[in-house]
Amino acid sequence: MKLHKNIKLLAWFNFLLDFRFYSPIAIIYFTKVSGSFALGMSVFSLTMLSSALFEVPTGFYSDMIGRKKTLVWGALMSVVSVIFYAVGGSFLILAIGGIIEGIARAFYSGNNEAFLLDSLAESDQEEKYSQYLGATSSMFQWALAISALLGGIIASSSLSLVMWLSLIPATLGFMISLRMLEPKVQKLETSNVYVHLKKALLLFKKNDNLRTLSLSKIIGYAQGEAGYQFRSAFINTLWPTWAIGLGKMLSNIGAAISFHFSGRIIKKFKPFTILITGKVYSLFSNIIATVCPSILSPIILSSNSVFFGTGAVSMSELLQKEYSSQQRSTMGSLNSLFESLAFALVSFGLGFFADQIGPAKALLSLQILAGVSLFLIWKLFRKNKFDKSI
Repeated sequence: MKLHKNIKLLAWFNFLLDFRFYSPIAIIYFTKVSGSFALGMSVFSLTMLSSALFEVPTGFYSDMIGRKKTLVWGALMSVVSVIFYAVGGSFLILAIGGIIEGIARAFYSGNNEAFLLDSLAESDQEEKYSQYLGATSSMFQWALAISALLGGIIASSSLSLVMWLSLIPATLGFMISLRMLEPKVQKLETSNVYVHLKKALLLFKKNDNLRTLSLSKIIGYAQGEAGYQFRSAFINTLWPTWAIGLGKMLSNIGAAISFHFSGRIIKKFKPFTILITGKVYSLFSNIIATVCPSILSPIILSSNSVFFGTGAVSMSELLQKEYSSQQRSTMGSLNSLFESLAFALVSFGLGFFADQIGPAKALLSLQILAGVSLFLIWKLFRKNKFDKSI
């Protein structure tokens, strides 16, 4: 059966969306401009708070108006955010860029996975969701890997140039979004955003599996993403600036391979087994790398990326099974809403602690949250052994 045009375009769109030369040194750039780790991490916090504020409205917009229009608006906001980052000069300018990037993220969250699923449904290929989600998501990691290597090298000469060069892929991504086709989606029974939101919230209230999965994902995202964004500051205490991109590149290549083969791996080992294995390995590798920091620590941290793609796709597959088709994007946006709020809190706290106790110990403290996320998945896995509804 012919592959839907949107799938190919989405793969390249994902690549350009995360092809940012500044990705490996963002926290270093933000800290240099703002003057502290706390303010540098607060740019990421503002991004997530902004994303949280717009999560539900954009999710409803996607379900009501269309996936493509939502994606196009997100791509446009992404271009604007990069411009503000590149201008830089003060914390205020960076903060505005962070807020705009948050709006872009809100347009993407929930929408893009729904866009993929709806496009597959249009060509009767819904059962291949995990396969194509893994394939299209791997493009994020290949983009990050390439841009990390190049960005680290360029950053050793000019941080400003790194930011301005990132405007090129952002613009190309916007142009690709305009070529996508609107998939046929199930229309809402109501056009009232509050009624629509109420129905989505009721599903969370009634579905224990969905609540536990969501809570684990929210906590895991806040811990993992905050740690990933701050990791460069930790690596910078062990490796020279030009080599930071190399550490990030190794991590992204591992994640890209993980995403690419996730569909086949999930069929063989099942989502819960993959999630638990990945979380256990990440927890212990992060502890080892930060308890006794050494020149090998960045490599140890990068090694847990081989479970990132399979874990992300496994979690998405489990959640999509619990979502209703009418509120699929809105429910995804509700999860992203709480992920953004949790990240905003954790990232600022991480920056604050780093100013007080140093990057290594601050990263180590995050592993408490990793343990909580792991416990919730383990709890649901135990339930799954006796309840086949999951």
